[in-house]
Amino acid sequence: MVTTHPLPEGFTEIEVFAIGSALLVEALLGFCLNGLTIISFRKIKELRTPSNLLVLSIALADCGICINAFVAAFSSFLRYWPYGSDGCQIHGFHGFLTALASISSSAAVAWDRYHHYCTRSRLQWSTAASMMVFAWLFAAFWSIMPLLGWGEYNYEPLRTCCTLDYSKGDRNYVTFLFALSTFNFMIPGFIMMTAYQSIHQKFRKTGHFKFNTGLPLKTLVICWGPYCLLCSYAAVENVMFIPPKYRMIPALIAKTVPTVDAFVYALGNENYRGGIWQFLTGQKIEKAEVDNKTK
Repeated sequence: MVTTHPLPEGFTEIEVFAIGSALLVEALLGFCLNGLTIISFRKIKELRTPSNLLVLSIALADCGICINAFVAAFSSFLRYWPYGSDGCQIHGFHGFLTALASISSSAAVAWDRYHHYCTRSRLQWSTAASMMVFAWLFAAFWSIMPLLGWGEYNYEPLRTCCTLDYSKGDRNYVTFLFALSTFNFMIPGFIMMTAYQSIHQKFRKTGHFKFNTGLPLKTLVICWGPYCLLCSYAAVENVMFIPPKYRMIPALIAKTVPTVDAFVYALGNENYRGGIWQFLTGQKIEKAEVDNKTK
């Protein structure tokens, strides 16, 4: 794309174009898949269960991540951030809100699956709705803190999108990062690990493995781990010696979450996949009751 704006420092023309293209592809694919998940939940009665409400929460959060990536992709093609400092703060807040809501909702699904398979208790609509609201309010609390002075949103190395500023590594950043990572990565990760370990043991006893119990946690670690590692390293050492183009890689990996989640929680769910097929083709699914079983 022809533009009068200079290249961001540390990037070549092809690297800027490649990053923008990667963001655009991730946004389009993730938005389409999660949009299909949301529409199918709305249109197919059999999919509207309390458990699938939590899957819907993940899809809504992941669509938000895709919208955030769309904005970043557009700015990357322009070679600069066109929305000013206020727009940067809004973009950073929106990115964190949707990302944290996605992680919390994934932990909620793990909690529900544990009770479904291990205690045989059924999730009620009131409980599912309360968990969904809590996940979003909890994410909003942590996302608004940088706007109030605890932590700070600033430009990413490409300077065409905004996120948590890890360049300073001061006490303000370190305290916020420690609390953020504890409550929004370690605790959800622990919930998912213990829940799926218990489910795995239950499946091993019965000899009938209904889904891959290790996949959700692996998704969390692989997609969000590099970004968390970069931010954590910035708390003890200055990461500015790392070339900007390499510091962009964890963010690009994190943006794959919407696509991966769609396959793990919706398309990978046999019954939810049947509901999506019914929405697309009009062919009825056989089971009237839908649970969260990821094949």
